[in-house]
Amino acid sequence: MTAAPRTYRLNDTVVTARPLEAALYLVATPIGNLGDITLRALETLAGADVLACEDTRVTRVLLDRYGIQTRPYAYHEYNADEVGPKLIEALANGKSVALVSDAGTPLVSDPGYRLGQLALNNGHRVVPIPGASAPLAALVGSGLPNDAFFFAGFLPTKDKARRDRLDALKAVPATLIFFESPHRVGATLAAAAEVLGAQRPAAVCRELTKTFEEFRRGTLEDLSQYYDDERVVKGEIVIVIGPPLAEEPMEDGAVDALLAELVRDLPAAKAAAEASRRTGLAKKDLYQRLLAMKDGTRGAT
Repeated sequence: MTAAPRTYRLNDTVVTARPLEAALYLVATPIGNLGDITLRALETLAGADVLACEDTRVTRVLLDRYGIQTRPYAYHEYNADEVGPKLIEALANGKSVALVSDAGTPLVSDPGYRLGQLALNNGHRVVPIPGASAPLAALVGSGLPNDAFFFAGFLPTKDKARRDRLDALKAVPATLIFFESPHRVGATLAAAAEVLGAQRPAAVCRELTKTFEEFRRGTLEDLSQYYDDERVVKGEIVIVIGPPLAEEPMEDGAVDALLAELVRDLPAAKAAAEASRRTGLAKKDLYQRLLAMKDGTRGAT
């Protein structure tokens, strides 16, 4: 008995999906607007022998929209230990396996990373099928510099851990991107304003690609005040924070005073290194400056 062709639907046109080679296909799905699916993603979802997803109900909505009959199987953090080996067994038997998350690109802040590593460790191909991405959509819509960016996922929920993480990222010379829960937006922005600097530019991106999509831009101080504890926030949130603001260079007298203070407690080399960290000036130049101060060729004491 010949198997029915695997198809997907574009408006009123039914398209037959081509057979897929055995591999793990990581398929990006829309982050809100179902029209953001790619043609390659549709063909992969329709043509895969096995389709794994976080929530079968969510994925079924997408499949029904495009007339795809493939049956989805649940793969999530609670059943990964049980289902993961079965998906690897399917690959070993020459099957094609597609993996999707509820929205966006698999492996980005979801349990798909474990399956990807398992497939690679067992010698199977892993094929990305790119598409919608909440971090990139937020970045390009934020109006902040996009020549260099750092995606940091979700911040810790505890205040001290959150502030420690922000402090570790404070000097990263790039735009920072975070996912955040709507009921923690105010606390996160308040912590960011205190740790990263109140005047650092930022944007809160809400419900990306959906009906009530919103970009609110301003300084961290402005946004922290807007999203205070009294404001109810709904929907999915991405916070984008611009790179560190350029600081005014220290005047010569201030640099000399800093070196003089540091050398009281530290050897010259370590004092120069610490001054370099604080000022951004070259350690070698600061060391020579310190030697000149000790020789009396500079005016500092």
